[in-house]
Amino acid sequence: MRLTAILFGGEGSNLFELRRPDGGAVPPFTAGAHVDLHLPNGLVRQYSIANAPDERDRYLLGVKREDPGRGGSRFLHDAVKVGAILKVDGPRNNFPLVEAAPTSIFVAGGIGITPIRSMIHRAQAIGQDWQLHYAVRRRAEAVFAADLLALGDRVALHVDEERGGKLLDLPAVVGTAAGTAHLYCCGPAPMMAAFKEAAAAIPAERVHLEYFTSDAAPATQGGFVVELAQSGQRVPVPPGTTILEALRAAGVRVQAACEQGICGTCETRVLQGTPEHRDMILSDEEKAAGRTMMVCCSGSLSEVLVLDL
Repeated sequence: MRLTAILFGGEGSNLFELRRPDGGAVPPFTAGAHVDLHLPNGLVRQYSIANAPDERDRYLLGVKREDPGRGGSRFLHDAVKVGAILKVDGPRNNFPLVEAAPTSIFVAGGIGITPIRSMIHRAQAIGQDWQLHYAVRRRAEAVFAADLLALGDRVALHVDEERGGKLLDLPAVVGTAAGTAHLYCCGPAPMMAAFKEAAAAIPAERVHLEYFTSDAAPATQGGFVVELAQSGQRVPVPPGTTILEALRAAGVRVQAACEQGICGTCETRVLQGTPEHRDMILSDEEKAAGRTMMVCCSGSLSEVLVLDL
């Protein structure tokens, strides 16, 4: 796709507009989806789509420059120029809007507003009731603030600096939600942890989380064997190595992107054995069932793990 515009989003954040070079429609996406962006320096990074799903002419990605990060956002902000042709994979959605829900409560922190903005567009289009609690440290950092605040009293902007440094009261947000509401949260790791704790008593099917980074280290204890059901090949996973690294070293091609267990690209069916899950995507029920796993970060509690590869 061609990078057709770079727009100022907020302090430290830019909006990157991608269109097909031939001017055609982009692959369809649902609210909450993300794409894998292949950068010219070889990095692959996941960025959420911020525009409405019925806008089929473009993807609009919101990216905050993270100087302490892994380099993707810095490169995108500093080196990629309008007109560049970039490979884009997806879109995929691990954070979908439940359209049948009577009410959606959205909680966003900083650049976490990007997938939620798309959800709000969709909720508006289908007539779903919704509320947004958007928290930023400083007002200048609020991306899409003017557009969102124009939607009326369903939008509450919490600025830490203007509240004496006080953070958004997540227990109060969760506690006042209707018993049938679905709750969504996307933001920095401390907010995600606080939201998850506040929503612990709510049934898991009504709580939806989108992580930008993992809060768990990858499983590298090794000492087991991965058997590939489709070929019969057996690949030892030595200590200090992830399953993905062992597979690659053995010449096995596995599609992967984030390598943190947050994008879902490497999700693989488990045919036998017990995975040790380290991802941020599968629900507790899915992890307990052990039918799939993210091979980029998860390990094995069994001596042999049979995968559908």
